[in-house]
Amino acid sequence: MKAFSSLISVLIIIGVIFWSFSDLKPTYSPKKITSKNEFSINNALYHLKNISKEAHYTGSKNHKEVQNYIVHELQKMGLKTEIQTQTAINKKWFAATTAENILARIKGSENGKALMLLTHYDSNPHSSLGASDAGSGVVTILEGIRVFLEKNKQPKNDIIILISDAEELGLLGAQAFVDEHPWTKDIGLVLNFEARGTGGPSYMLMETNGKNSKLLSEFMAAKPNYPAANSLMYSIYKKLPNDTDLTIFREKGDINGFNFAFIGDHFDYHTAQDSYERLDRETLLHQADYFTATVNYFANSDLTDLNSDEDFVYVNFPLVKLATYPFSWVSTMLISAFILFLVLLFFGFKKDKLSLKGILKGFGAFILAILLCGGVSFGLWKLLLLVHPQYKDILHGFTYNGYQYVAAFVFLNLWVLFKVYKYTSNHKKTTDLIIAPIIVWFIINFFINVYLKGAGFFIIPVFAALIILAINIFVNLEEKSKPILFTILSIPTIYIFAPLIKMFPVGLGLKIVFVSGILIALVFGLMMLSLHQKKTFWMQKTVGLFAIIFFGLATYNSGFSVDNKKPNSIVYIENSDDKTAFFGTYDTNLDTYTRQFFDENAVKGSIANAETKSKYNTRFTYYKKTEFKNISAANLETVLDTIIGDKRFLEFTVSSNRKVNKLEFITKKELKLHQFKVNDVLVNDGKNYIVKKGTFLVYHLANQDKEVTLSFSVLKEAELDIVMNEISYDLLENNHFSIISRTEEMMPMPFVTNDAIIISKKLKL
Repeated sequence: MKAFSSLISVLIIIGVIFWSFSDLKPTYSPKKITSKNEFSINNALYHLKNISKEAHYTGSKNHKEVQNYIVHELQKMGLKTEIQTQTAINKKWFAATTAENILARIKGSENGKALMLLTHYDSNPHSSLGASDAGSGVVTILEGIRVFLEKNKQPKNDIIILISDAEELGLLGAQAFVDEHPWTKDIGLVLNFEARGTGGPSYMLMETNGKNSKLLSEFMAAKPNYPAANSLMYSIYKKLPNDTDLTIFREKGDINGFNFAFIGDHFDYHTAQDSYERLDRETLLHQADYFTATVNYFANSDLTDLNSDEDFVYVNFPLVKLATYPFSWVSTMLISAFILFLVLLFFGFKKDKLSLKGILKGFGAFILAILLCGGVSFGLWKLLLLVHPQYKDILHGFTYNGYQYVAAFVFLNLWVLFKVYKYTSNHKKTTDLIIAPIIVWFIINFFINVYLKGAGFFIIPVFAALIILAINIFVNLEEKSKPILFTILSIPTIYIFAPLIKMFPVGLGLKIVFVSGILIALVFGLMMLSLHQKKTFWMQKTVGLFAIIFFGLATYNSGFSVDNKKPNSIVYIENSDDKTAFFGTYDTNLDTYTRQFFDENAVKGSIANAETKSKYNTRFTYYKKTEFKNISAANLETVLDTIIGDKRFLEFTVSSNRKVNKLEFITKKELKLHQFKVNDVLVNDGKNYIVKKGTFLVYHLANQDKEVTLSFSVLKEAELDIVMNEISYDLLENNHFSIISRTEEMMPMPFVTNDAIIISKKLKL
């Protein structure tokens, strides 16, 4: 009979896991919307299909076409549009360009602070189609604003629409707006629509220089149907370097805002597969739900003061969408739980429900379980990288079969846990086994209380476990009743942590799967009394079988195909000074495409000053000397070179007779520039600009850029040793080369300079 109770418990667990995921985003139904007052996903998808036909990175021909399309659609709604053209420099990424932001404004009936709707329209250079990142944001705003205007009801607040340029290059469009546009001072709140994948739930992330309580309460007052959010993400996000346009508004303008961003199907991020076809329709609906709820609310709310002096813990919770309480409660809840735990320990020993020997045995099993789950997951992933070296060419670390691996590791960890606890199956005082997990969770919550209060909801599972412990001590239940009751009491724990177990490896790469393993062990420990029985062989065998099945599926799908393309790379590097030339690649595993350049004479390693700045600081894995093509290099014209006092003042202009996409300037010695300007725009607000060694500027040439002018002063005795890399994305089309095209199962590797000609030369200054 107890086996039947355990089966019901397992079914409850499966049901709660399904419930926790289904509450995170809407279900897509391809029904036709007939009312003009409703958000039509078909309208949004129509726009998306038009703007994501080709890559449209800043400076490309299609970039201008996408810009014109968006402007035309806004004007069709009766909105007056503006193109803000402004050079912007981001010191953090050493990046610069002349951005072209698309702006429109809806006039409100009152004179309060304005609501800004934000996304970006540039795709990532040079091959991403940008359907999700951030075409999804563009079409959400276009269709959402159409519906808003269709209601013909003037909002109280002005609504400013900013569809920014050059976000992918270093948040440059947002910086151009915040630094130079007069509307910045009018903004009270920003809603930013972003993507870091092509599917999954869209998570709400707040950005504020202060505390979050007022922002959170206002967000909940807007009544979104699927508020996917937790304060752990909020706290971690505040501690890490951020990289969305909204960050610029917070850092430069002290303006609060919400990011709505999705991270599922991370393998498509910044690739040629970020396409109209691969965008999850449910995810787009989720963005639409956020838009409809928040715009309707904040367009008519007081946005003058959304700052607060208190932070709140919040987490998705059964039935209430978000459970919230102040950070100040975290310590109180921890102390209260600990006192309750001590009381229960006292009565547990007094009533002979606990034994010291059994508790120590439980400690041994639980610590071993955590170490094995974390260690096996970490080590096995390292082994899988050796077995499948092609995974290393997926730079962001989440493979096409990543979801199968996540499932496989979940079942493997469960198998390990059942195996470990099998040796406690004959232990009579089963209550002993939950003490160690509770104590470990107390230790975790102590550190959370000190260092990461956003994770304060980790105390909720402890309270659930304490209730289970109390029942086991004070109530004499039939053994067959315990698994079902204790599983029901564990529903909040399962609901909260099931999505987190999936989210970490999806968002951060499969190298983080060991974190999921540790979480599984921690949750399993608290639910021990729901799952513990003398004969667990059927559970152990079942999860073991599923682990084998999913590892088998992942292995079967470990290759590449038309739908899951292999990333690869090729770059031609020409040194104008010594008249040498090389081909280089970032690929770990050479394929038929790259082997046309790299044979047995290819050299493993890197080329000095040739690899341009990239997201993961990726270096060449192979290079090979080739014929010097003598491609026309950029012209350098010195406009000013004079010494005044102890300083040397320099100004020079770089221009090219061919299409160049970016210029990278590298110093080989420590460089201290004074009054550094790019196209007459001050870098670092005119403060001294110091670079010890390496890249100090990457200028991405926009469509209107014909030349780039740099000016600065240095100490007159300073030795300048500067190399300029001139980069164009035309290797495959250039007449100097005859290159066999990629097959349908291949695509350009993202996050690196690819399919490019790099002409490197030392500047004679």
